[in-house]
Amino acid sequence: MTRDATRPSPEEAAEAAAEAWRLMFGFLMRSAPERLLAQQERGLTPNDARALSSLLAGDKPMGALAKEWACDPSTATWLVDRLERAGLAERVASAADRRVKLVRATEKGRATMQELTAAYHRPPAELTRLAQGDLTELARILRMLQPDEA
Repeated sequence: MTRDATRPSPEEAAEAAAEAWRLMFGFLMRSAPERLLAQQERGLTPNDARALSSLLAGDKPMGALAKEWACDPSTATWLVDRLERAGLAERVASAADRRVKLVRATEKGRATMQELTAAYHRPPAELTRLAQGDLTELARILRMLQPDEA
């Protein structure tokens, strides 16, 4: 059986995917200091920002947060304590079971994440130097990598 000349071999496809990922990852790593600065300007560490972001989806019990954050419960408690001291999160009793403490983002926490997200979404200078057609094509390709919104 002959191979379709217009289709890359599995090896060629894997090499092309590896190169694309290496280039994307390198760009993300080079632009990381901008994201870190945006976090620091708001008094957050990267873990604080990640934790606070996950609280925007709604109230969650500590055990669920530990599982979501892939850490032990004492680390989750420590992170929530930090967010609570900063006024970004609060513990509340569950209406269904008052023995269960839920964690939620405060209004200040939601506003902080909104500011941080706006900072994250400001494109790095390297992107703004690309031609409009290149940006349009890059956005088209990256949209193909987004999860289906079914």
